[in-house]
Amino acid sequence: MNRTALICLLALGLLAPPLAAQEDMAEEKTVEKRLQALEEAMAGEKEETKSSDWDFKWSNGFKLSSADGQFKLKFGGRIQNDYAFYSADDELEAVVGSLGEGTEFRRARLFFEGELYDRVEFKAQYDFGGGDADFKDVYLGLTDLPVIGGVRVGHFKEPFSLEEQTSSKYLTFMERALPIEAFSPGRNTGIMVHRGEERYTWAAGLFRDADDFGNAADANEINLTGRITGLPWYSEDGSRLLHLGLSVSDREPTDDSVRFRSRPESHLAPRFVNTDHFAGDGVTLVDLESALVYGPFSAQAEYIQADVDSLDGTDPSFDSFYVYGSYFLTGEHRPYKNKSGAFDRLKPRRVLGEGSGAWEVAVRYSTLDLTDASITGGELDDVTLALNWYPYSNVRWMLNYVMADLDGAGEADSVQMRFQIDF
Repeated sequence: MNRTALICLLALGLLAPPLAAQEDMAEEKTVEKRLQALEEAMAGEKEETKSSDWDFKWSNGFKLSSADGQFKLKFGGRIQNDYAFYSADDELEAVVGSLGEGTEFRRARLFFEGELYDRVEFKAQYDFGGGDADFKDVYLGLTDLPVIGGVRVGHFKEPFSLEEQTSSKYLTFMERALPIEAFSPGRNTGIMVHRGEERYTWAAGLFRDADDFGNAADANEINLTGRITGLPWYSEDGSRLLHLGLSVSDREPTDDSVRFRSRPESHLAPRFVNTDHFAGDGVTLVDLESALVYGPFSAQAEYIQADVDSLDGTDPSFDSFYVYGSYFLTGEHRPYKNKSGAFDRLKPRRVLGEGSGAWEVAVRYSTLDLTDASITGGELDDVTLALNWYPYSNVRWMLNYVMADLDGAGEADSVQMRFQIDF
C-alpha cells in the first residue's frame, strides 16, 4: 500500500464518527418533527371533537346542546286525559242538547324544537287528540335582532290574552275561561315581531285565519294583532309581582261572516252560547289583563270587548270577563316567565317521595254576554272550583267542579278530572 492510499484510509477513519453522529442527529430531528406534527394533528382532532360534542340531558323534557352553545334541540310532548260527569236541568238540555258522561284525550301532542347558530329558532308541534295530526306551533324565526328583538313566521298563537299565552300545561283550571274561548283568536298563520325583557314585553303581527293545518287558501283578509305587558311591581325573584297588559286585534272576518260561541268551561259539553253566523265586515277585540302574585296567593282577571261592524248597521258589541284566585297549600307560588309575559311551570318544594308534592286550590267566576242589538247569542255565568295536585313538576292531577247558569234556560253542574304528563 502506498503512502497516498494509507492517508486516505486514515482520513476516512477519523471522519466516520462525526459523519455518523451528524446522521444520527438528523434522524433524531426528523423523528422529533414527525412527533411534533403528530401531536399537533392529535390536538387539532381533539379540539374538533370537543367542539362537536353534544350534551344530552333530561330537564322536564329531552334536551341536547352543542358544546359551544350555538345549537340547542328539544323534543317531547304532552298527554292530557279528561273525564267528565254532568247534571243539568231538563229545560237547559232542551235548549243545548243532552249532557252525559264522557272521556277524551284533550291533548296528545308531540313536538321538536330548537335553536340553530344561536340565532335561528324553529318548532314543529302536532296534536293527535282529535284523531288526526293537527298543526299547533309550526314556525321558524330569527332571534336577538337589534331593536325589534325577534321575528317569527308560520303557524302559532296570535299575541292576545294572558290566559291564551299561558300554555295549557300550566293553566290553573282545566279549560280557559269563557271570554277566552269566545273571543281569543288562538293560533293562525302569519308573521310577528316580538321582544321580551325582564320588565316588559311587546308583540305585533299580521295573520290570516287558518284551518287546522295552517292553510288559508283564497283568503284576502288580514288581521292585525298586538299585545303589550309590563311588571310595575316585581320582587323576591317573582314570588311577589303585579302584571298588567293590553291586547288589541283588528280583524277582517272571512267571507264577511262573524260568529262567537263558548262551552261552559268543559270541553266535553256542547256550546251553551252561540251567536251563529251573522254578516259583518270588521271586528275589533280589546283585552285588559292583570295578575297578582303574593307568595302562595295569586289572582288573575281579564276583560274582553268585541265590537262588530255589521253589514245591517246595528253594530253589536259584546263583552265578557273572568276573575279568579288561587292558593298553594304547600307554600309554592305561581312562576312567571318574564320574557313571555305569561305564567310558567310550577316546581314543587318537595316532590312525591320526599314529601307530598304541591297542592293548590282555586275558584273562578266568569261571565259572557253574547246578546246585543239584533243578536241573541245568550248569556252564561260560570263558577268553577279547582283542586290541583303536582306530585312532580311535569305530572299533574286536576279536579274541577263547574256550576253553569244559562240565562233563561237553567243550570248545569259538571265534575271533571284530568291526568296530565308532559315531557
